[in-house]
Amino acid sequence: MEREKRNDMSFSRKRSFTFGAYGGVDRFTCGDGTRPESVEDNILEALDSPTTGSKPFLSSTNNQRDAELFEIIVKLQGSRIDEQRCEFPLPLKSQLLHIGADLPLILPSKLGSYWIDPPLEKLRDVSPTSSHHGLDPESYDIMERDGEAKIYHEFFRSRYHHSFIAVDPSLGPLVLSVCLEEEENKLRVILRMKECSLHGTFSSSLFTNMPSAVELAKRLCDKVTVSKFDVVSYLKAPDLITAFDEHRVSSNFKFGVLYQKEGQFTEEDILSNNEESQKFREFLSILGDTIQLQGFTGFRGGLDVCHGQTGNEAVFTSFNGREIMFHVATKLPYTEADPQQLQRKRHIGNDIVALVYQDGQTPFLCDVIKSHFLHCFVVVRRVQREETAGGDAYQVSVTAREDVPPFGPVIPDPPLFTDRLQLREFLLTKLINAEISCYKAEQFSKLELRTRSSLLESLHNELFTRSRCMMGDTSIAAAPPSESMRGPSEGSGSFIENFK
Repeated sequence: MEREKRNDMSFSRKRSFTFGAYGGVDRFTCGDGTRPESVEDNILEALDSPTTGSKPFLSSTNNQRDAELFEIIVKLQGSRIDEQRCEFPLPLKSQLLHIGADLPLILPSKLGSYWIDPPLEKLRDVSPTSSHHGLDPESYDIMERDGEAKIYHEFFRSRYHHSFIAVDPSLGPLVLSVCLEEEENKLRVILRMKECSLHGTFSSSLFTNMPSAVELAKRLCDKVTVSKFDVVSYLKAPDLITAFDEHRVSSNFKFGVLYQKEGQFTEEDILSNNEESQKFREFLSILGDTIQLQGFTGFRGGLDVCHGQTGNEAVFTSFNGREIMFHVATKLPYTEADPQQLQRKRHIGNDIVALVYQDGQTPFLCDVIKSHFLHCFVVVRRVQREETAGGDAYQVSVTAREDVPPFGPVIPDPPLFTDRLQLREFLLTKLINAEISCYKAEQFSKLELRTRSSLLESLHNELFTRSRCMMGDTSIAAAPPSESMRGPSEGSGSFIENFK
């Protein structure tokens, strides 16, 4: 039981990074809501705090202080550091180094827990002069993470409608919204449950009289057993309901970018690269613009835009109404005394999708980067073209954990791109769809279910309490507002508002 508690605490800490909580000390609460300050906290505070105007954690020169800090971290984290290390099997490594060219971009994991596209056994001629199949930019559709998230905002908020709440013995909190569309003579209904939201429309002619909330709920889900719903009378209920429905909708994305040189097989080698080749810089320019982090006002993807703690530059772009920040390993801080480069892995290891650029013929191993969150890698290699064809081409391959569903756009056959604008369209669409598809993997789906259940329970409680206050329930009105009930004018915002 104690071990499970510690694991939950550890996962909570990891999750905070995933949702962008970079740039400060990573803290979490346990038990009474506070965590005793420890030596590790002081170390992280010293690493994360601006150097200007602050006292050093250890009194020595910069290099010596870094060495001592990471020596302490190694002692504190112990097996965790060793767990992150990944050595490439020596026989296979030496064998690959002597094979020469025409190696695949990706090699499968020894455990077989990843899929690769195109499959290794189906690799065909990838000559840059071959004809292409499946190279249609018009088919580069971006997936929707939640296709019905904006239905309430689109069909309900602009029309007169009612919302109802109840607690089902087996299903838990329920939030029902009903709208009468008189011009089309139909009822539009949304039922929100812990697992999902159900949406449907019913012709008014199906009912002799106006149906009750219970009847409509049971038409959407026959597992509903409640005998009545309470009406929501809180004036700001549409704002709270919209925030809940759209809590998974985001127009911002962050992806890692790794630079793999010839002969590099391990995580340590790849994360230790500092110099960028001209070809790699050209590839980065395809992805987006190199921006100065100091004072940057766009989506920062967890990077520090004030004190320079996460480097001076990054790659950023806007694409089809979405903002994308790339965590480029070579632009993140490099620490001489740390072979694991945890300052870099702190960001890339907490991304869900990473892009790997290969400067050479060395394959990328599916599981070489040890991370609980990285579920997909898009690998790109620049290949020489025949002189008659002119210029170079980019070869693409994708690998993802076995519980990640396939996603588009389809990789062309052969998997080569000669047009840079077309490559950009393909890669950005593929990266966005990869992340959305990764959320369906077991680890993230369980996390999302817990998050949704917590948000729905909070929404139900807040709608119930504030509706009672609107109707003059003095026992509730006299009670001081809880932390999760404070409105925007009171400085904190509700739980759902804070989550957004």
